[in-house]
Amino acid sequence: MSTVTLVPPNEITVIEPRKHGLAIDFRALWQYRELLYFLVWRDVKVRYKQTVLGVGWAILQPLLTMVVFSAVFGGFAKIPSDGVPYPIFAYVALLPWNYFAGAFSRSGQSLVNSANLITKVYFPRLIIPISAALAGLVDFAVAFVILLGMMLFYGIRPTPALWTLPLFILLALITALAVGLWLAALNVKYRDVGYIIPFLAQLWLYASPVAYPTSLVPERWRLLFSLNPMAGVIDGFRWALLGTATLDWRVLAISCLIVVVILFSGLAYFNRTEEVFADVI
Repeated sequence: MSTVTLVPPNEITVIEPRKHGLAIDFRALWQYRELLYFLVWRDVKVRYKQTVLGVGWAILQPLLTMVVFSAVFGGFAKIPSDGVPYPIFAYVALLPWNYFAGAFSRSGQSLVNSANLITKVYFPRLIIPISAALAGLVDFAVAFVILLGMMLFYGIRPTPALWTLPLFILLALITALAVGLWLAALNVKYRDVGYIIPFLAQLWLYASPVAYPTSLVPERWRLLFSLNPMAGVIDGFRWALLGTATLDWRVLAISCLIVVVILFSGLAYFNRTEEVFADVI
């Protein structure tokens, strides 16, 4: 005769979604910090697994894009570069841009790509898009070494404002995560989002001052242009590293405000839909 053991109610763990849309369980994120590290390392290894160049792709991509931009925009179109050689003018902008585009693209696809993990075990789902955004920092660090070599070649010294560079890197990270949260949550329910992400990245590139300086934007459009948070990030990079122009703090302030709005609204939507991820993914 079989026996049934009843588990006392005080030994049952009940997992419920966050009651408040903006609530973040920092304690749970800290408890699962090892999982975050594992997912970041996994993303880095998978990206370069069985590739000939390996991490060299992190160098080749911005370099080739810089060559094309230098030929087309710097050579044929004669786009001004604020008094510095156009190749380094473009490369300094491509560093944060490539990180941002890669980070929000991977974050947007992260939940769908981790479907097997989500449906089998519980952990804070927020870890997945965060890890996708953090993994891109490895590529950024590798490509940044090439920038130092280019600055040495052109005889350009970093400005005294170099200490602000980590702040602009942080802003690029938060921007990528903010956009990635929206895309990741939407992509679970609407798989069309996965097809929209590359198109969105392409449009966003030309709406950002990567191939051209912000000074080319007419003054009457400057306020609208500043709604793009990457405008402030890219201008900040050029200001901190090259000192090409005076940083427009109005553009930067508006960019930061837009990032805050996108981030908190993304968190609210992500938390509200988190409870159904495992059911519909």
